[in-house]
Amino acid sequence: MGEPIRVLHILQRMEAGGTQALLMNIYRKMDRTKVQFDFLVVYKEKQFYDDEIENMGGNVYKLSFREDLNLLKFQKDLSNFFKQHHEYHIVHCHAYTIGYFCLKAAKKYGLPVRIAHSHNNETVHDIKYLPKMFMQRMFTKNATDLFACSEEAGKYLFKDKPFQVLKNAIDSQKFIASANVREETRKELGLENKFVVGHVGRLHPQKNHNFLVDVFEEIKKKRPDAELILVGTGPLEEKVQNKVTEKGLTDCVHFLGNRKDMNRIYQAMDVFVFPSLFEGLGIVAIEAQAAGVPIVCSEGLPPETDITPIYRKLMLSDGAEKWADVVLEVAQNPKAHENMQQYVVDAGFDMDATAKYMEKYYLEKSKR
Repeated sequence: MGEPIRVLHILQRMEAGGTQALLMNIYRKMDRTKVQFDFLVVYKEKQFYDDEIENMGGNVYKLSFREDLNLLKFQKDLSNFFKQHHEYHIVHCHAYTIGYFCLKAAKKYGLPVRIAHSHNNETVHDIKYLPKMFMQRMFTKNATDLFACSEEAGKYLFKDKPFQVLKNAIDSQKFIASANVREETRKELGLENKFVVGHVGRLHPQKNHNFLVDVFEEIKKKRPDAELILVGTGPLEEKVQNKVTEKGLTDCVHFLGNRKDMNRIYQAMDVFVFPSLFEGLGIVAIEAQAAGVPIVCSEGLPPETDITPIYRKLMLSDGAEKWADVVLEVAQNPKAHENMQQYVVDAGFDMDATAKYMEKYYLEKSKR
C-alpha cells in the first residue's frame, strides 16, 4: 500500500474547543493508512492536542500571526509554507478570520481542493466586529467546497451558496451513562451528595458565563447543596473568577480547566446549563445529552441540538430566576442518566459514520 494522502487543516489553534474536538474525533476513527491529517495554526505555544496529533503520525505547523499581528509577514509566511510543502492536494480551513489569506495562498500554489468550513452563526459585537464581518464575506472567494456544522451556520456564512452540513459527531460509545462512573467521578471531584450544575466551554464572551453565574446564584438560593463545575479556560477566566468571588460563591464554584476525561466529567453532573449567545452547533450539548445529562440551553443553539427527551431551550431574556426554576425542574426528568446512545445515532451524530464519510470524501477529492 502506498503512502496515505495528507489533508491540511487550518485553525487558529488546536485548543480544547468544539471544532478541534470534532476534527480529533474524525482523525482518531479514520483509517490513517489511507488519510493522514496535518494542522496549520497561528499560535507558537504548545497546544492541547499537539502530542496526540504527533503520536498518530500528524504534524502541527505553527505560524506566528496571533503574536505579532503582522498581516504582510503572515502572508509571506503562508507563501513560504505552501512553496515548501507540495504534499497537499486538499486544504480544509476552519478559521474564517484568516481563511481568505490561507485559501488564497493555497490556490496560488496549485492546491486543487480548498474547503471553507463554517462553525459559527454569529460573531461577538466588539471592536473587531467590522473587520471580522469583512473577512467572513471574503472567506469563500478562493474556496472550491463549502461545509457547515449546521444549516444556520452555513446560511449565516455562505448566504445563498450551496454547502454540505457535516454534523459535529461524537464517539457515542464513550458517553453511555453509567451509575458506577457517575458515583466514582462525583467522589473524585468531592461532589458526593451535591446537586451538580455543569458547563463546558471556553471562557469567552460567546459562552455567556456572566449570565451563567447569575443563574447559578438563583439555583443556590433554592438548592443550598448546589455546586457549579466549569470546564474550560480562556481570556475571561479571571473576570469570571472575580464575579464568583463578589457573589460569595467561591466555595461552591469549581474551575476544572481543560480535561481529557470529559466522558467521565459529564456523568458527575445533575444538569448541564448552556446559555451561549450563539453557537454554530455546540458539540458539548450533544455530548452532555449522550451522557444522559438533562440540558437547559439558550436560543443561541440551532434546532439540530434537540435530539433527546432531556433537552430544554429557553430565551436568555427569560432571566436568571426563570432559568434557575427550569434547571431544577429539568434535573428531575425521569429519563435523566439513562442510555441515550440510540438517540445520538438516530440524529446522525455518531462518529463512526461521520469518519467513514469524510475518509471517502477526502479520498475521492484527492483524485480531482
